[in-house]
Amino acid sequence: MIFVVPAAAEGERLDQWLAGQGLPLSRSQIKRRIDEGEIEVNGRPGRPSQKLHAGDEVRFDARPPRPVDVAAEDIPLEVLHEDPHLVVLNKPPGLVVHPAAGHASGTLVNALLHHVRDLSGVGGELRPGIVHRLDKDTSGVLVVAKDDATHAALSARFKAKDLLRLYHAVVAPAPPGDAGTISTLYGRHPRHRKRFTSRVQEGRPAVTHYRVLERFPAGAALVECRLETGRTHQIRVHLSEKGWPVLGDPVYGHKPRDPWLRELGEALGRQALHASVLAFRHPLSGDDLRFETGLPPDLAALVAALRAGPPGARARPPR
Repeated sequence: MIFVVPAAAEGERLDQWLAGQGLPLSRSQIKRRIDEGEIEVNGRPGRPSQKLHAGDEVRFDARPPRPVDVAAEDIPLEVLHEDPHLVVLNKPPGLVVHPAAGHASGTLVNALLHHVRDLSGVGGELRPGIVHRLDKDTSGVLVVAKDDATHAALSARFKAKDLLRLYHAVVAPAPPGDAGTISTLYGRHPRHRKRFTSRVQEGRPAVTHYRVLERFPAGAALVECRLETGRTHQIRVHLSEKGWPVLGDPVYGHKPRDPWLRELGEALGRQALHASVLAFRHPLSGDDLRFETGLPPDLAALVAALRAGPPGARARPPR
């Protein structure tokens, strides 16, 4: 594949300019391909920051995807949809999405490498493309790309907010109002670098829309959250910093005053958060897709217990 740089692109960076040429790659993937020697400028290896000149010849010789150094593992997966371009899953709680320090195996990617037989490679590697992540202990709908074109297109939809993401959460205490929007700046916590916060002077915008679906006698509530942006831990942070933390959240949660609610949260063993709906337009077929999953057994049991109220106590009607 050969491109000739026009006069209008004089002085642009190589990676930036290539990202605008309709390649099925994100800018980070293009940068990786440049670093690995797949892209030349006038017959010489390119550099991502290299400034282009009118008439430069840019050659992209894509190599076949190389195997990734991650083992395929026969881990059960609940597949909601699969086609030649993407897979949609219902992720169970407790499953880490991507291999990392402390989780070299037993992850969603390990499972996908076993399950998906027609990967064409993402970012130059024969691996599934994680478009968005769910925390280890958050369950629910997740979409994964099988190839560069689908990964780039889905990533663009997430960036443009051109999709629907709904989550269900059990919070304690309950929000005072029935619905609202939390709109803040967002960034890393200044002291706890593995945590995030909306209490920053500078940061990226974060917007969460919420509505109360059900109030329970003990003061907890089932809340639906619609993400307008998708920052790391966004729902957990937004609800916690408003004073309505997700029940059972070990990082951003606060122990409820009610001992019975505390006991329920501890017994759950994870944050009571579930990605219930994901809807988007298929990037290649153009079909409108919508995937919806009910609460997993542990959260369904939690909601049933909250509806019943504390054992031996006469439940008061919800306020």
